[in-house]
Amino acid sequence: MDSLKELANIGAAHSATTLSQLVNNQINMSVPDIDLVDISRVGDLISDTITTMVIFELQGDVPNGGYLVLELPGESAARMAGILVGSIDTDNHLHEMEQSAILEVGNIMISAFLSASSDLLGFIMLPSPPILVEDMAHAAITSLIAQMTMDVDEVILFRVQLNTPDHDISGNILIFLEVGMLEKIAARMREMVAG
Repeated sequence: MDSLKELANIGAAHSATTLSQLVNNQINMSVPDIDLVDISRVGDLISDTITTMVIFELQGDVPNGGYLVLELPGESAARMAGILVGSIDTDNHLHEMEQSAILEVGNIMISAFLSASSDLLGFIMLPSPPILVEDMAHAAITSLIAQMTMDVDEVILFRVQLNTPDHDISGNILIFLEVGMLEKIAARMREMVAG
């Protein structure tokens, strides 16, 4: 778990730097909590409210290796989109420009995380083009799990906090890894710790 925390903090630092440059304002990002949970419990660990999710399939040296999901509850998604487009809409419904902004945030955050992971683990992991979903969190996750054609037992859940001078934004990054891919990453991390 310590290795995952280090990986998350490296990815968070990269993401925060890129997002800060994008909005020309300081954004800090932290990962206060990481859990490895059984896939059957994922729905219990996220809010059951309207949420915005940016979904990526894992590609590169690990084809069909899994999915990565940036999940932002309604208010957090509206705040994050507002920071990027310059106005905050309090109705929590994202319009086209705000959806585009959230897709860009997802690209930045997930790409930074995968870049840090690739550098650390020594194999290439790339995100697919993103898919944006606005739905009840539990329904969206259940639908994603139902569509998976791979064997996933556990999900890595990163609780994410983004802070700007004016806003606090919380969300989650969920990583659904195919069992073989999760074992490959765990073995590589054990080698790194031992060697």
